[in-house]
Amino acid sequence: MSQGEPALYGCTVVHGGTGEAGAEPESVLLPGHDVPLGRYTTVRRLLPQRPRRMVGAWCFVDHFGPDDVSGRPGMQVPPHPHTGLQTVTWLAEGEILHRDSLGNVQPIVPGQLNLMTAAHGIAHSEQSPPERPPGMHGLQLWVALPEDARHGEARFEHHAALPVLRDGDVTVTVVVGEVGPLRSPALVHTPLLGAEVLFAGPGEHRLPVDPAFETAVLAMSGTAEVAGVPLAPGSLLYLGQGRTEVPVGAAGPARLFVLGGTPFEEPLVMWWNFVGRSHEEIARARDDWARDEWVPGDRYGVVPGGEAPLPAPEMPTVRLKARDRHGRVLS
Repeated sequence: MSQGEPALYGCTVVHGGTGEAGAEPESVLLPGHDVPLGRYTTVRRLLPQRPRRMVGAWCFVDHFGPDDVSGRPGMQVPPHPHTGLQTVTWLAEGEILHRDSLGNVQPIVPGQLNLMTAAHGIAHSEQSPPERPPGMHGLQLWVALPEDARHGEARFEHHAALPVLRDGDVTVTVVVGEVGPLRSPALVHTPLLGAEVLFAGPGEHRLPVDPAFETAVLAMSGTAEVAGVPLAPGSLLYLGQGRTEVPVGAAGPARLFVLGGTPFEEPLVMWWNFVGRSHEEIARARDDWARDEWVPGDRYGVVPGGEAPLPAPEMPTVRLKARDRHGRVLS
């Protein structure tokens, strides 16, 4: 996934906090914008955008589908590198085969979690297998790693079963973090929440959240209402901090994904597939991938399968700037 400097896309402040005691936190509605991913897939990028770069440590959100891939190759992303982040893959439809340079070969289907921790460096590929369901729909998300976790060894986790809460026709799956007494087995490095809220039909639910968290809700399918705000598919509603619960409702079938986490206070530089702290660090990560000798034992290793790796793009002609979570330039 290529990550450039986010452009300024239209956003709407749907209600705002005034700074007074008891005031409702400010909410901002962010539309997605289309970005090609490989030759065959187009995604809607929801983070980062200039009005809102992060939600907790969630620093990147792509929503793809629903697409009919019965007569097409589907997702075909060749081996590519990552540093300084965790990747989260979540499917509503379809199947994706993950391969990485640690030797993992793991298919993922709806209801399961693939969590890859890049740390100092890893490479992986993501492909629709030859025999696959006709539909593809899901999310690819990144989590920025804090300083004490981003230099360590890479790892990969697959969780075939996750905690589920049922409330009438509403099903909540705890993908990352915890909801009430339910806790995901996924290992993360900052306080974080990722949860799918699925409506089988008309219904309402009040999802408990930590008031120290920033919270946002993504609509994957169906039309919903979140904290009194209509939310259409492919858009993200940022809800700020200070809430103890998020009221969600739908008049029919709908699928939402809730993001949350404590504000990430460390500076970040994001470019292509890397998350770092400085221009020089990103340039080193790029150059390590671009070396002619791509062999086991180097920084990223080799993804099994023999597929040619994705070439590294040229670095920008201007210096990459470290920014805080509000987008302010720090260096």
